[in-house]
Amino acid sequence: MRLIRGLTNLKMLSRQVNSPLAEGCVATIGNFDGVHLGHQTIIDQVKSKATALNLPSVVIVFEPLPREFFQGQEAPPRLMGFRQKLEALQTADIDIVLCLKFDDTFRSYSAMGFIDEVLIEGLAVSHLVVGDDFRFGCDRAGDFVLLEKVGKIAGFSVENTRTVTVAGERASSTLIRNLLLESRLEQAESLLGRPYRIQGRVVYGRQLGRQIGSPTANILLRQMPALRGVYVVGVTLDDGTTHDGVANIGLRPTVDGKQPALEVHLFDFAGTLYGQHIDVVFRHGLRHEEKFDSVDALKAQIARDFDAARAWLAEHP
Repeated sequence: MRLIRGLTNLKMLSRQVNSPLAEGCVATIGNFDGVHLGHQTIIDQVKSKATALNLPSVVIVFEPLPREFFQGQEAPPRLMGFRQKLEALQTADIDIVLCLKFDDTFRSYSAMGFIDEVLIEGLAVSHLVVGDDFRFGCDRAGDFVLLEKVGKIAGFSVENTRTVTVAGERASSTLIRNLLLESRLEQAESLLGRPYRIQGRVVYGRQLGRQIGSPTANILLRQMPALRGVYVVGVTLDDGTTHDGVANIGLRPTVDGKQPALEVHLFDFAGTLYGQHIDVVFRHGLRHEEKFDSVDALKAQIARDFDAARAWLAEHP
């Protein structure tokens, strides 16, 4: 899979003699947060058409997400980080990911400007897969009807995305986010098509876990996560080994945490994890995050969490 960052790099690539976009492409546009079953169906549409036309498949995404640009810290929490999203798209066998920076310049693009510079001049798109409620351009003036109209003149076709429902519910990032907020992991997994996971690099923390006898691997999060509380987790390390453990995700109110973080304690592990990029799978919810009156009270609850996690793991190996 090839990653293209920004319009400048896209234009440079499109001018190359042996550009992979020389003959056109089949593309789709969206946030693809979570790359859930609905997204996977869209990806399958793109790949099927790309194979039929013998053209590369392209997914267009944005950084930051448009809602993050407009709403800042009030934006809904992400289901996955950018690196994790790229890995999911690579696993789905997408050929090219175009990542456009969503900033003041980009938000001012007119709908026709986006079509001309990105879709036609940049990607030479032959076929586009988008939802019939898709809106784009300054003041969201562009829509499916405009794309169809321009496509007939410019020589590209437009196809509506298919809706995926599971147990009567439409697969969407919003629904999955709400399920995670309620710790309904199994229902979220049924819409994601896989267990919910967070990936990140382990950083140095305040060493409070070590001081109270439960050393943790700390991953700082950009924003408040969709999932909050204490969970039984499975963790994969850089070397591919897997370990069971307990994770706390949230603000750590007992120790006056200011930045959201994921703290993971691995059972029966004595090595160092600093600098490693770990993969944390959330398997079972134990309790909500809460503030304790003292560190001793927190320490006692952590011991109970460990016992509860080991008991659950014994029943769910």
